[in-house]
Amino acid sequence: MTDSEIEITADLVHYLLREQHPDLARLALSEVAGGWGNHMWRLGDELAVRMPRTEGAPDLLRKECRWLPVLAPRLPLPVPSPVRIGEPSARFPRPWTIMTWVHGEPLDHTSISRGDHAADTLAGFLRALHVEAPADAPTSSDRGGHPKQYTDGFDHFFHAVVPGGIAAEVRAVWDDAVAAPGWEGPPVWVHGDLQPANVLVSGGTLSGVIDFGDMCAGDPAWDLAGAWVILPAGAAARFFDVYAQVDGATIRRARGLAVLKSLFLMLMGQNGDRGLPGGKPAWGPAGRAALDRVQRGGST
Repeated sequence: MTDSEIEITADLVHYLLREQHPDLARLALSEVAGGWGNHMWRLGDELAVRMPRTEGAPDLLRKECRWLPVLAPRLPLPVPSPVRIGEPSARFPRPWTIMTWVHGEPLDHTSISRGDHAADTLAGFLRALHVEAPADAPTSSDRGGHPKQYTDGFDHFFHAVVPGGIAAEVRAVWDDAVAAPGWEGPPVWVHGDLQPANVLVSGGTLSGVIDFGDMCAGDPAWDLAGAWVILPAGAAARFFDVYAQVDGATIRRARGLAVLKSLFLMLMGQNGDRGLPGGKPAWGPAGRAALDRVQRGGST
């Protein structure tokens, strides 16, 4: 069954709940817009149903179910936790999950007004997350490594979206990241995809982090890029002061990865009105604003 042949509707989700988790089937169900690999539905006030709609999504869900219960207890912000596992069936041939609902509005739908508080919150969250990963932690070929491993992706994004007037400056930030020494510590846990759609805001500051499908053991610079991709202008310096114990080479790699993530958002924002899963028109302006913050921010 191909992705296009699987139509995930409220009727299908209700059917699967009645079939496999009947005690939850009476809860109100409402579709949640967006999502990349998963179609999400809110179930009642405190739960979410995540239905994989791409070939690779089930493996990412299994990873979340394996590792989020290990990570969540030590993290200072709410993150999704698995509650139930849905089994493949004749109606839906993939595993699916019921997770806790994390309250807040995605940053790609709102903004941060309490920049210092958000910087402190993000730094505290990442300090708690960035501990040495165990030997059996997942790794990824798509993220977690030194920027030089992703030059082909950068070149693709760069040529697709970078205006000519800033091309030299953007390229210089990336080249500096590629030239920076690599991470010398042990691989640490990284979220891997900190971007506006995956952090939640309430009361003008960060209130939760979602979508850990790309979590892996790797270089913390992948998440430290959030100093520019997530936080408002002027907050990066405070973020790094609070995070502390970060060397200049790691900041250089983080700046380059922030550029990479910004260009990706800009490209997906262009495609967002074409119906691509996860691509949203708001991502284009968010990516360009993040790119501006990297350019204006110097080393921090």
